[in-house]
Amino acid sequence: MAGLYVHFPFCKQACHYCNFHFSTQLKKAPDFPILLEEELESRYTFLEAAPLESIYFGGGSPSLMNPSDIQRLIQKAKELLGTIPQVEITIELNPDDVTIPYLEGLQQAGINRVSLGIQSFWESDLQLMNRAHNREQALTALSQCKEHFDNVSVDLIYGMPGSSLRKWQENLEVLASFEVPHLAAYALTVEPNTALAHQVKKDQIELLPEEEVAQQYEWLVDDMTKQGFVNYEFSNFGQPGSFSVNNSNYWKRKPYLGIGPGAHSYDGRLHRNWNVSNNVLYQKGIASGQLANTSEILTQKDVFNETIMTGLRTRWGVNRVAIQEQFGAVYARHLETQVEEHLIQKNLFWDGDTLLVSRQARFLTDGIAADLFLVNFDS
Repeated sequence: MAGLYVHFPFCKQACHYCNFHFSTQLKKAPDFPILLEEELESRYTFLEAAPLESIYFGGGSPSLMNPSDIQRLIQKAKELLGTIPQVEITIELNPDDVTIPYLEGLQQAGINRVSLGIQSFWESDLQLMNRAHNREQALTALSQCKEHFDNVSVDLIYGMPGSSLRKWQENLEVLASFEVPHLAAYALTVEPNTALAHQVKKDQIELLPEEEVAQQYEWLVDDMTKQGFVNYEFSNFGQPGSFSVNNSNYWKRKPYLGIGPGAHSYDGRLHRNWNVSNNVLYQKGIASGQLANTSEILTQKDVFNETIMTGLRTRWGVNRVAIQEQFGAVYARHLETQVEEHLIQKNLFWDGDTLLVSRQARFLTDGIAADLFLVNFDS
């Protein structure tokens, strides 16, 4: 089984921290659903592992899409690839786009899960990020989403400049009052070529010390655990039965097809490709029948390293039996050797045949994974 990701590359305004591909030139936005449908028709055979377990509308701001266009894309995906009966169909929503008629339109279109990009309930944070919504809109949108959908996820960002542990705790307290079943929480990251990167370089913004960011993450994990959430991936917390299928399958390295400019695809084995991150070139490629995209064939070493990275970020970990079966003895021995120091430091531990990151080292996961990478030969 597989997933479909639909990238809608338009936003009302640019968030200062965001480096995803998007445009604020909205005049061309109404043309894009047809282009997305045409790409889907031309590329659906990339997924040999259909039917679909998940369909995910991201961006950009897919909540700028008309529900009728969303419905048409969902129907086309079902016609071409098929879906399992309990398929998860998610759309990312900006709070300022949420209205009751719009939510009702999404329900009629076939959406059964919404991911609300609140990021913070603090006005100062929202202004620093240049978000298009305010606190009141966030609260109203969340209430309306809860009234219309059982499966609601919220995005929050921690480690904000000028924040404190108490401010972060209050963010989580507000969220808890709505009893949403899923949270995606991310540390503020300075990405290249963003307004935030420029502000930091010019000393206009002082980043929070890393130890304070780590403290906020530790509180997050403890608080969500007390509420009954499972930290099933470093940044994702779900009530049992409410894990994101889209997110889970990405970390499990299942195949997915990405359509839209900048979207990535992976066949679940060795083939990955990604579309040009340029709306004009994307549109020209669709019109000419020669979509501009780039492909790569992964080596076994690449797949091994990615398996380590994605596995350690999740509650499913890295299974040494699976490593032996998929990659062979050389890779299995490498893993056994490289983990020794981290086992001694109690950063990692074996749960049967499954390698997991310890509670004390969760904030160091990516660095620990990099220590286990195989770098000295190709295969």
